[in-house]
Amino acid sequence: MDGLKVALVLATSAGGVGRHVRSMADGLRARGAKVVVLGPASADTLFGYTESGAGFAPVEIADRPHPVGDVRAVARIRRLTQDADVVHAHGLRAGGLAALARLRTVPGPLRLGSAGPPLVVTLHNASIAGGLTGAAYATLERVVARGATEVLGVSPDLEERMRALGARSVGPALVPAPAMPPSEDPAAPKRIRAELAAGDSPLVLTVARLAEQKGLPTLLDAAAGWARLDPPALVVIAGDGPLEGELRDRIAEEKLPVRLLGRRTDVPSLLAAADVAVLPSVWEGQPLIVQEVLRAGRPLVATRVGGVPGMVDDAALLVPPGDAGELERAVRRVLEDRALADRLASAAAERASRLPTEDDAVDQLLSVYARVIRTTR
Repeated sequence: MDGLKVALVLATSAGGVGRHVRSMADGLRARGAKVVVLGPASADTLFGYTESGAGFAPVEIADRPHPVGDVRAVARIRRLTQDADVVHAHGLRAGGLAALARLRTVPGPLRLGSAGPPLVVTLHNASIAGGLTGAAYATLERVVARGATEVLGVSPDLEERMRALGARSVGPALVPAPAMPPSEDPAAPKRIRAELAAGDSPLVLTVARLAEQKGLPTLLDAAAGWARLDPPALVVIAGDGPLEGELRDRIAEEKLPVRLLGRRTDVPSLLAAADVAVLPSVWEGQPLIVQEVLRAGRPLVATRVGGVPGMVDDAALLVPPGDAGELERAVRRVLEDRALADRLASAAAERASRLPTEDDAVDQLLSVYARVIRTTR
């Protein structure tokens, strides 16, 4: 579809959504599309949309409701996308504001989705917030369901939610991790373990944004049990985020064998050094780190949430979210049973060979774009 004009919209992102948008922008441009990314300036700094050759226009869409800022963002999205062939918003906040930007602005009844180019919305996360914030997100869900031409969900529960709310067309999203070759440095495990002063301790690795969704308090609960192993396990968490201070204080107060590493760019080397990777999240869609763990062929223990079971099949031990006891026991099994660890590692590598690729995701989007353009003409 040479010359197809695509506007990709995202809100504040410090992780997987921003990386995915960059990957899709690159893939669409390689197929001849003209791409512009609309989002916060901070996202351009992190993910290099301008450097990639895609157009970029700053639109400040915060990750929380902001009445004045949201009104400005809606007006700016409307103005910047009026010549696009298709608008594709990523995330509930971006999707809701992009849907509001399609309200009729000429005389006649106000109807969502009645003006402007067709809108595709990919929902990457479920809302776990309560109170007024939760109510605001519930409203945005209805706006997206009624205003989007097509909604793509990263997990079956998100798809069902949109169908229940009356969305016109709903399908599964493909969110492959950008290609990241596994560490080929045979000295990486030894170097990482020396850096961490791990000694002979088993190394338990979590890579996650330090945020409520990631279930990190449960991980710390379980870490107290792994401290009783002989030798005690060392838990390392790579990532940054709003809970950093709270987690650091608890680790110090309870003297937990846990280290916060901050944001790391050497995840393949960390995975190569780890005895087991852990995903303790409250909810996930198609987390990029799970794909990276599978590609690295490492044993994985994860929570049975969202799209995770469908991603891993039998290549991980799955536990209920928020259950520190089950998490502790599952990780202990992997650390104490070499045959189990080897089986999970082999299953991970095999499962990785069947993961969707970035080309698969671009193929899907071009098919969706062609369909929504055709049906709205």
